[in-house]
Amino acid sequence: MSDAAASPHGARVDLGALWIAPPLIALAVLFLYPLTLIAHAAVYDSGDALNLAAAWATLGSRAFVNALVNTAEIALASTAGSLALGLALALIIAFVPFPGATFVARLIDTFIALPTFLATLAFTFLYGSAGVLNGALMQSLHLADPPVHFLYSAWGVILAEVTVYSPFVLRPLLAAFSLVDRGQIEAASLLGARPWRIVRQVILPAALPAAIAGGSLCLLLTVNEFGIVLFIGAKGVITLPLLIYDKAIQESDYQAACVIAMVNVALSLGLFGLYRLAARRLGA
Repeated sequence: MSDAAASPHGARVDLGALWIAPPLIALAVLFLYPLTLIAHAAVYDSGDALNLAAAWATLGSRAFVNALVNTAEIALASTAGSLALGLALALIIAFVPFPGATFVARLIDTFIALPTFLATLAFTFLYGSAGVLNGALMQSLHLADPPVHFLYSAWGVILAEVTVYSPFVLRPLLAAFSLVDRGQIEAASLLGARPWRIVRQVILPAALPAAIAGGSLCLLLTVNEFGIVLFIGAKGVITLPLLIYDKAIQESDYQAACVIAMVNVALSLGLFGLYRLAARRLGA
């Protein structure tokens, strides 16, 4: 029997094309329909009347502008820190032979599977007001108040995000470093090139697509990070996801929350497109 069924008029219908229907239906129900509802709620008020003035007021508010700036600054700083730390760790693991290098790489990889709040919880125990560091300093220096307060600021959020998201840079860099021709490195070394020059002229060009892909993914994840910012509770540090939470849950201003959510979705889709572009280049 043929794979295609014949229609009453003799035309042949490709039944294989019907297999695309289930994933399209699932996508429409689980993603497109809720996104449509959010977009509708962003421009229509509770009485189902078009209210663009409220949407523009939200976008022009100081709270939204501050949240957008905070989100961009924290995401860019966290991504830069993740790139620097991931690159340093990848170079050491890949090119500095030491016992247990593979185990260390796999141990770092486990951070990807852990929930983000564990890093913030660990930092609270270490650097919080009642943490190990402040306790030791207060006892040794006979201080009445904790001297270390950086955890409850934007720097604490950045440090936590760098710790959590560096493995997303480390893993593609290690994969790229494994493809570097070791003969070129040996030849450059025999010709008298210093280690930093070898890294700059031989290793880094080969790893650039991997760094771009890992950095793009970190940027996407840090823009949408909610748990770390909420758990640390840094004073005055409000990002877009946290502002959406405040508007929807704390203030019950659902239209404002949906407006900010649409901006966050647009920003995320743009960054995801950048990540896919970098990933395709890496694959090529």
